[in-house]
Amino acid sequence: MALIDSHRVLADLRQLARFGAYKTGVHRPTFSDDDITARHWFLTRLEEAGLKPKIDGIGNVYGLSRGEGPKILSGSHLESQNHAGWLDGALGMIFALEAARAIGEGVDVVAFADEEGHFGSFIGSRSFTGLLEEEEIDRLKNRYDGTPLRDALARVGLADVERRRVVPGQYRAFFEAHIEQGDTLETGGRKIGIVNAIVAIWQYRIVVEGEQNHAGTTSMARRRDAGLALVRLLGEIDRRFPDFAGPRTVWTTGKIALEPGAPSIVPGRAEAFFQFRDADQTVLDRLDGELRRLVEDADRGHCRVRLEVMGQSRPAKMNERLGAYIEEAAERHAPGGWLVMPSGAGHDAQYLARVMPGAMMFVPSIGGISHHWTENTSDEDIVLGAQVFCDAIEAALRASA
Repeated sequence: MALIDSHRVLADLRQLARFGAYKTGVHRPTFSDDDITARHWFLTRLEEAGLKPKIDGIGNVYGLSRGEGPKILSGSHLESQNHAGWLDGALGMIFALEAARAIGEGVDVVAFADEEGHFGSFIGSRSFTGLLEEEEIDRLKNRYDGTPLRDALARVGLADVERRRVVPGQYRAFFEAHIEQGDTLETGGRKIGIVNAIVAIWQYRIVVEGEQNHAGTTSMARRRDAGLALVRLLGEIDRRFPDFAGPRTVWTTGKIALEPGAPSIVPGRAEAFFQFRDADQTVLDRLDGELRRLVEDADRGHCRVRLEVMGQSRPAKMNERLGAYIEEAAERHAPGGWLVMPSGAGHDAQYLARVMPGAMMFVPSIGGISHHWTENTSDEDIVLGAQVFCDAIEAALRASA
């Protein structure tokens, strides 16, 4: 069995955390100066590991092994959410790099661009798997400052660089490691999570049109309060959804906006962004049907209500055989300290699983915190996870020989 260098793993993670350091976390948005510096630092690390470094026209960073024979691909992403944690994405990148260093030939490494969605939805992994068209790149803009993706790529010198796409049969499998971003492992006293599925995320905009009017002179009987209608609808969704949900279904209203948003004006328009997640297609369809029924009922009231679909991804099943390699390694290094579980967050692995067998592994998140600068995982759990991950990749590579 190949042995990892625990000191090297921890040192690389801490070095990567210096790029865009923010409190105890990082602020490293896609194609920011800190993100590009981190990508070039990682290219150097890949070259030092004996891999051929490459960056393509969407910003994906690759480390290509030079030998012949079967290949395993492993990686995650380097950019971060705004003012967020130091391990989200970074841990998977250093685990992949260390597996390539420890095992040697046969392991390619990839850092997919913009998994965190500053410009779009998983643009790096979708580009690599052939799901990102040039027309979409033309349309995409930074959601925070409106910078067109084309301009951002040009600024960092990637405007005329070719995008790399996977060749069918090129890789036997894809492995991704990540912090859990929840507390299931920690509360259960487990050290390794073996992901069996990645949830789909179905996102909607709910728009309510009422009548803007004076808050003091408009009687309650004649009001068409869009804000009140929206809140009542959201309350009814929360009341009804448990009857249609699965054991791990979650739903969230992430943003509510009232127009004109003044204290003495009855809102004439209200808008909410709503999403639910599950790994079971049947559950997703049930929830969608109930949501549409509730919106239709609300539309019969004093205000007009409409539902717009913003996105409906599909659940991604991880490969059972590859999961078994992680399970065997976890049992060897942490007997009984592992758990098979779904991922409640989206990851690049869900798109790679469309074109090759995919596997994903979690390590615990302290307090279940992620997407915040206090995100953390103990050094002990990081080192254990790196060895389990390396063992699983080595087992998959041996089986492919």
